[in-house]
Amino acid sequence: LQRIGLQLRATLENITRLRAEGEDFRWYLKLKCGNCGEVSEKWQYLRLMDSAPLKGGRGSATMVQKCKLCSRENSIEIFSQTIKPYNAEDSEKFKTIVEFECRGLEPVDFQPQAGFAAEGAESGTPFNDINLLEKDWNDYDEKTKESVGIYEVTHKFVKC
Repeated sequence: LQRIGLQLRATLENITRLRAEGEDFRWYLKLKCGNCGEVSEKWQYLRLMDSAPLKGGRGSATMVQKCKLCSRENSIEIFSQTIKPYNAEDSEKFKTIVEFECRGLEPVDFQPQAGFAAEGAESGTPFNDINLLEKDWNDYDEKTKESVGIYEVTHKFVKC
């Protein structure tokens, strides 16, 4: 059993509270089997709203998966209480924005896609449906007449 944190780093321009919005937010990950080391070829997503039973009535996890190579049953769980916003003062620093509890299934890569939200740092103007697939995003804040942006999005995994 291992806890792994996903850390985000980005440059924020006139924006704060960048966050994964909603129970249906998709965390796109590449997952590795801790037993044989096989890494998923395709991006797989985890959502808070998803739950699958563990074998032998040991509760549930966000995703339960049988490894194609070694047939080991592995699971990974999103710790909902660890989901945190990335704020203006975090700009250009790594910050843990979510933690996963890993039972044999370990995230090795992350791809931010759609479903992020944020707000204007001064104005509080909401920006919804931010897609970070290109690792850069920009818009215009009508209230402050300023451009807003999220740039150079990068990530790393850390053991918690």
